[in-house]
Amino acid sequence: MKVIPTINEIKTLVRAAREEGKTVGLVPTMGALHEGHASLIRRSVAENDITVVSVFVNPTQFNDKNDLTNYPRTLEADCALIESIGGTYVFAPTVEEVYPEPDTRSFSYPPIDTVMEGACRPGHFNGVCQIVSKLFMMVEPDRAYFGEKDFQQIAVIRAMMKDQRFNFELVPCPIVREASGLALSSRNTLLADNEREIAVNISRTLIGSQAYALSHSVNETTEWVVNTLNAIDGLDVEYYEIVDAITLQKVTSWDEAEHIQGCITVFCGEKPIRLIDNINYK
Repeated sequence: MKVIPTINEIKTLVRAAREEGKTVGLVPTMGALHEGHASLIRRSVAENDITVVSVFVNPTQFNDKNDLTNYPRTLEADCALIESIGGTYVFAPTVEEVYPEPDTRSFSYPPIDTVMEGACRPGHFNGVCQIVSKLFMMVEPDRAYFGEKDFQQIAVIRAMMKDQRFNFELVPCPIVREASGLALSSRNTLLADNEREIAVNISRTLIGSQAYALSHSVNETTEWVVNTLNAIDGLDVEYYEIVDAITLQKVTSWDEAEHIQGCITVFCGEKPIRLIDNINYK
């Protein structure tokens, strides 16, 4: 495995691989890797001849400067993990390398990017599209791998790919959870032990809501999830929305869409740490 700091070098290496007829998988990450990321990398390694893992904390997708500053950075440990599971290249550029000048491109895909995370974090998805489109142009993969914990992000990236005419496969991969049920997240490392125990209630409540929903309406289920979590000291629900899994628009009945997803963001602890999760209803 090799760590690549420049765009020219990663392009050269990928081009050489393609000339040999090799397929290329890309796993975009912001580092602080965990088993969820590892599952994406393993899948890419299994399905492609070479796997490029990008490790880059992208400043343009943070609308909170403190969140950007505090985001965990563990490049040495990340590289060790990537090497241990067969990644070929770690693309770890500097901010100056990726953004030699401000990226003024604007991406807008309403209504997919204007609800939930889009409403709560203005500019977030524009920054996501900026960096992901750059990575796509740099690496030109055959397949790109993203975790379903960021359910809305996948929908936005799909829209961006269609808009920008990226002609390769986006591979969504299932959420990986701790034994407790807590969805794996780089932000979990920022939780104190007692806060982690509190955070487990997020997944427990979502899983419990699947059974609750069998005999209750969408509105009743939404209220039950929000009230259950807000009643726990140390948790504060920013939003919980039950939506059409394709359009990401709220549904009012369980018969309204073929596939329905519940998407949540909860603040946990004293700092607090912002955690996201989602659950499938049908």
